[in-house]
Amino acid sequence: MMGTPHRREAPKKSNDSARLVITTIMGVVFGFFIGVSFPSVSVSKFNLGLTTSVPVSNTNTFAISRPMDPNSSADIKVYVPTNPRGAELLPPGIIVSETDFYLRRLWGDPNEDLPSKPRYLVTFTVGIDQTRNIDAAVKKFSSNFTILLFHYDGKTSEWDQFEWSKRAIHISIRKQTKWWYAKRFLHPDIVASYDYIFIWDEDLGVEHFNAERYIELVKKHGLAISQPGLEPNKGLTWQMTKRRGDSEVHKETEEKPGWCSDPHLPPCAAFVEIMAPVFSRDAWRCVWHMIQNDLVHGWGLDFALRRCVEPAHEKIGVVDSQWIIHQVIPSLGSQSHVEVILHINISFGD
Repeated sequence: MMGTPHRREAPKKSNDSARLVITTIMGVVFGFFIGVSFPSVSVSKFNLGLTTSVPVSNTNTFAISRPMDPNSSADIKVYVPTNPRGAELLPPGIIVSETDFYLRRLWGDPNEDLPSKPRYLVTFTVGIDQTRNIDAAVKKFSSNFTILLFHYDGKTSEWDQFEWSKRAIHISIRKQTKWWYAKRFLHPDIVASYDYIFIWDEDLGVEHFNAERYIELVKKHGLAISQPGLEPNKGLTWQMTKRRGDSEVHKETEEKPGWCSDPHLPPCAAFVEIMAPVFSRDAWRCVWHMIQNDLVHGWGLDFALRRCVEPAHEKIGVVDSQWIIHQVIPSLGSQSHVEVILHINISFGD
């Protein structure tokens, strides 16, 4: 009688163990399905109930938390700063993305450095043989223009004979062309403070040109890329850039038969030459990226400028009433041996 209960206890324990194993397995399976049925929760979406900024990774991304709004599900904002490469780890707001060519003193209150800020930039690529020509050209530009000279012959101090030269910026690298300089010294973030950028050759006659009036016409006619009209009797290559005496601005022309596949395409429209182009700030940001590092004379660039404005046949044009003369003076042809010496001279006037 005493052994009977003992014999019945073993099956009971065995059943309890089986139920425990089955329950455990079912719990694991149930938990698995519960887990995969909900989306993963990101740390950046966790509401702290506070108004604060919490770095959620080392990529300079911040989760901004605020108290839950019962009427809105958008209780979290995530800010991703657009810091440039190399500055990813700096806090938002510390980055100054743009600079300029405004000259600074070495003393005094920085707020007093600039009684006025030039709104336009004009650059010439020059050699010492063209001092008289450049002097005449610079005098056509008012104090609203920053003057920047690129010196391909290494001579800069010789320009001090002109009073304006003491306020100009001189960049000297031997035997390079203006597109080499433009790619390296006219980055869009450096010239961003200027509404328009003139990138001109040194052999231009400007007797019939006024820079302030030119800017007025460019704005009036909505030109993002432009150039002055060219005197029709000298240095003329294309009909598009030929000055017309009966208009302020023209944006299209007729060329020789077969030269234009479309009347809205170069060289019949959407076209200016590379000797004296003028770019708006936004247009230059695109054109700068188009300039390749090994670009020398820039031939062919004029046909591609249309890619940077839209519609190009309306925003590229020639200003007829402010015209220039292309004097066709060769300057870099004999400078075949490349000797690069970098010298940057920035000086103030009195």
